Amino acid sequence: MSPAFMGAEGRYEDYVYLEMMQREWNRPIGNDDSFSGAPPGFRPSLRASIVLLFWSYFETRIERLLRAALAEIPNRLLDDMLRRYSMIGVRLNDFYRIAFDSTYKKDLEDLGHADVWPHLAKVKEQRNQFAHGNPQAIDDNLVKSVVEKLKVEHEAWIAVFNKRATRIV
Repeated sequence: MSPAFMGAEGRYEDYVYLEMMQREWNRPIGNDDSFSGAPPGFRPSLRASIVLLFWSYFETRIERLLRAALAEIPNRLLDDMLRRYSMIGVRLNDFYRIAFDSTYKKDLEDLGHADVWPHLAKVKEQRNQFAHGNPQAIDDNLVKSVVEKLKVEHEAWIAVFNKRATRIV
């Protein structure tokens, strides 16, 4: 019998991220939740933290994918490579191409999850806008999209993880 491992879901923090997103989604919006210090038109969604939590969660999973898939490389070398390719866009494209002769987008397409890439690209873009002075970039539509597509994105992540980071023992 082959040994079984947790695989793509290997950390307790994954469940904490998911629970935090769910708690924020279910939290009642009160009168104090208005970002009243910002002018109208410059206010993010009252649930913008869901997008920020999701993106942090996504980035940790990409690092886990890379570490698991490249586990045969000495730790000091892998740590150095991940430090050099620390930005998520570079990891999903350049570093991924070096490691796998592909990109994360291509893997999603090959595995039947092509619709996930435009969603991730939009979340990344709007999250970056938020981080660089445009808080209104994370609007209610983006929050709703992240929540609605969380399961599909997660299934796609597991498919890519299984393709790249699992080995028959």
